Amino acid sequence: MKAGIDYTGICVVFYYHDGDGNLLMHKRSAACRDENHRWDCGSGQLEFGENPEQGVLREIMEEYGCAGTIEKKLEPVSIIRTQQEKKTHWLAIPFIIKVNKDEVSINEPEAMDDIGWFSLHQLPSPLHSSVEWYIPQIMPELKQLMYNKETA
Repeated sequence: MKAGIDYTGICVVFYYHDGDGNLLMHKRSAACRDENHRWDCGSGQLEFGENPEQGVLREIMEEYGCAGTIEKKLEPVSIIRTQQEKKTHWLAIPFIIKVNKDEVSINEPEAMDDIGWFSLHQLPSPLHSSVEWYIPQIMPELKQLMYNKETA
């Protein structure tokens, strides 16, 4: 049985920023389970016995090889995708995370074709469907946390 397909999966989702108005995203590789070659924020399945905060910090290290600071945990959201070959349902627990831009690297090269830092007003294309849907909903929180007081 597969999480998200045979039963509702639980994942942590993270929107990384550097405090200077830049959002970190990665381009999904052909090896990803779905939405290949689309730009995505970080995410990963919550492991048995983990709380969401532990899971998000583990996933940050696994994907980008760096630590991060949890700035805000957002309300969980259901991501139900029925417009693709494999229908999926995930309960996502999103976080806004601050990272040191200089410490970030591609730590899962099989899953990422590229990474980049983007302004909220110039996001890459095409976006992963859940990111495209969710970013407008959390724009106020992202703006508030992503910009240092000097650059706001």
